[in-house]
Amino acid sequence: MRVPSSIRCAVSNLAYGFAVLLLAESCAAATPSFTEVRSSHTPSDTLILDRHGEELHRLRTNASVRRGQWVPLADTSPALRTALVMSEDRRFYEHSGVDWQAVSAAAWANLWNSRTRGASTITMQLAGLLDEDLKRGSSGRSMVQKLGQTVSAQMLERSWRKDQILEAYLNLVPFRGELVGIDALSRTLFGKAPHGLDQREAAVATALVRAPNAGAAQVAQRACSVLKSLQPAGADCDALDLFTTAALQHRDYAASAGLAPHVALQLSRSTKTASIRTTLHAPLQRFAVQTLQQHLRELAGHHVEDGALVVLDNATGEVLAWVGSSGSLSNAAEVDGVTALRQPGSTLKPFLYAQAIAQRRITAASLIEDSGTQIQTTGGLYIPQNYDHQFKGWVSARTALGASLNVPAVRTLVMVSPDAFQKQLVQLGLPLKETGDYYGYSLALGSAEVSLLNLANAYRALANGGRTSPTTLTLATKPMWHTALDPRATFIVGDILSDANARARTFGTDSLLATHFWTAVKTGTSKDMRDNWAMGWSRRYTVGVWVGNASGAPMWDVSGTTGAAPIWAAVMQFLHTKQPSQAPKPPAGVVQVPVQFGATEAPRAEWFLQGTQQASFAIDSVAPYAHSTRAGGQKHPARITSPTTGTIIALDPDIPPNRQRVSFQAEGGDLRWLLDGKPLAKGASAQWLPWPGRHVVQITDAKGRVLDEVRLEVRGAGVRPR
Repeated sequence: MRVPSSIRCAVSNLAYGFAVLLLAESCAAATPSFTEVRSSHTPSDTLILDRHGEELHRLRTNASVRRGQWVPLADTSPALRTALVMSEDRRFYEHSGVDWQAVSAAAWANLWNSRTRGASTITMQLAGLLDEDLKRGSSGRSMVQKLGQTVSAQMLERSWRKDQILEAYLNLVPFRGELVGIDALSRTLFGKAPHGLDQREAAVATALVRAPNAGAAQVAQRACSVLKSLQPAGADCDALDLFTTAALQHRDYAASAGLAPHVALQLSRSTKTASIRTTLHAPLQRFAVQTLQQHLRELAGHHVEDGALVVLDNATGEVLAWVGSSGSLSNAAEVDGVTALRQPGSTLKPFLYAQAIAQRRITAASLIEDSGTQIQTTGGLYIPQNYDHQFKGWVSARTALGASLNVPAVRTLVMVSPDAFQKQLVQLGLPLKETGDYYGYSLALGSAEVSLLNLANAYRALANGGRTSPTTLTLATKPMWHTALDPRATFIVGDILSDANARARTFGTDSLLATHFWTAVKTGTSKDMRDNWAMGWSRRYTVGVWVGNASGAPMWDVSGTTGAAPIWAAVMQFLHTKQPSQAPKPPAGVVQVPVQFGATEAPRAEWFLQGTQQASFAIDSVAPYAHSTRAGGQKHPARITSPTTGTIIALDPDIPPNRQRVSFQAEGGDLRWLLDGKPLAKGASAQWLPWPGRHVVQITDAKGRVLDEVRLEVRGAGVRPR
């Protein structure tokens, strides 16, 4: 039986009407609010903010799409807003979601097979962007999708304002390739924020809405039409082809940009949010980056290209500045120098002296011999040198630490033991990989590897009376304290490192280390001049600086005061431009008494642990070098007494090579010294500027007969005399 067409039409119309009602009901229930849409927006980049919300860095974390930050309508170019409405929806502010006049025109045009603009409004397009079921397929939208789009648009208009619709559309519309939203488009193609787009740029952006992946010529043609609507008096489209081609080829939106790339990478791995607020302070971070790069440019002739810097808040452990590399100056800018492991050189000495003082093995006034000695280490016999070409003889522990003398430090480690010192360093947050026995006595001179961040935090423990807690990049993190060092010993060590007179023998009294406000500081250089450090603190801040090469290549003629120290001093000065730094108050259990040293050092007031103080420190007699005539008047053949055959001389990396000397001593009279067969000096002693390699040292009589010889090796970076 055949159903009449009138019944079929009635049933069809009834089903259509029923479908419309169902769609309307479902769309009304599913329509999201503007606030929900805006809050669910996820940029493809993560913003790193400083402690006050200022943007420090931007890092791309989504490789599948390029979506910028949500841009409020007020922050978009007026030219863009006008161009978009004129091009896509002229009656946007008049209709209620569906432009029925445009629908009629489109239907009439379809009837006569003539081309015209589609009837889809901005609101309808937004509805298609918000609902996955309404998104346009490769063959266009189906009739059901168009029906749903129409109903959804009307629902949006009932609950959203016009400005909210336009704002959401600009932030969600796909433009070209991976670019979604006006922020990503304007920064990628035009290298500017959306509020800065001019009429020509707005015309190109609007043209891409209609044909996102069209060729440059088609986009330029469409942009010209948009530009003419913006400039009725006569738009200039002559150069639009070249401009459009250049814009479509432009890629100015870097995946990573800003002042803190290493912090951004580290935090983005653990925190998946559009923005991350850190403890960093933007003005300080900016100054630190500029200062590091400026100083490294000045050191360019010394084969130095990398550096790192960290600033800690003493009270909280918050990281205030984190500069992981020298950026464009480096061939390994991606390496984070703040966390990379490097040899710290003499910067471990303060912890050693603090431990020895706490164990009452020495006091700050104890006399320790700085002499030409041979100390067995894992690398051979270590013969350190000092700035003034001579050993200092008997010096107080204050002078030994302040002037960074190596032999007294190793002698102190002999008293403490490498194993006990290694455990002390671990307590301070320096996770050494090996045992103390593995490093041996070279541990006193920084043979282990540590990171700048951990080393700076260990110095922060000195600033906090021996208490330490982990560092943090997150605000409102309560410090978890534990005591790692005796507070009395840390006070004495801090007093030594703030004493310009204590370091005067090596660095002078007017070096960069002497600030106009209270600070304590220590420099260090690793073997072969591969790493240079400046570590120090004021009452409120701890600053750590590393300078070197990420590749491990040695620097050329860079000392403790020319490498990292100028950067450290500049940052400290910046921190205390308006903020004073007073010397800490002595803790309970320390006393200060006048001390006499005889002829060794000038008298002074010295700090002691209660019960270890004494008023006089002196050496009654000092044994001279051996003579050729011994007790009883018996004479012996001339011979070299120092160094001995097989000696391995490790040049001190803290001292510039041209300032180092090796002392030769011999018994006998009327001697001549030869080095590798060439005349060196006359007499019972000689001073030699060492350079790396194996050498033969000989003494001869006046007739040139060889009386004795020794063979030695020099390791490290040195300079060969002209």
